Amino acid sequence: MAYSLAQLQQLIAATYDVKDRRRGVEGTFMWFLEEVGELAASLRGRNTLAQSEEFADVLAWLATLANIAGIDLDKAVQAKYGLGCPGCKQVPCICDDKEKP
Repeated sequence: MAYSLAQLQQLIAATYDVKDRRRGVEGTFMWFLEEVGELAASLRGRNTLAQSEEFADVLAWLATLANIAGIDLDKAVQAKYGLGCPGCKQVPCICDDKEKP
């Protein structure tokens, strides 16, 4: 089953919200960073299954943080990237390579 970003955020809330709120933003952010580190380590290897699992973990912990902070990820992404690049408003981005993103 495919999930939209909103559905994923709702699934994570339904599954983990009580635990996540007890842990709080700071504790949850530490878990998120740990998962980002695991993703970084997996990207050095060639195990695509491990990489896939770490990408999923990072996304799930990001959704958890958004839930605790009261942020609707779907709306946030639409507001920031709905018109394309936040800098040049183009798809694909035509910003100078020295600029972010």
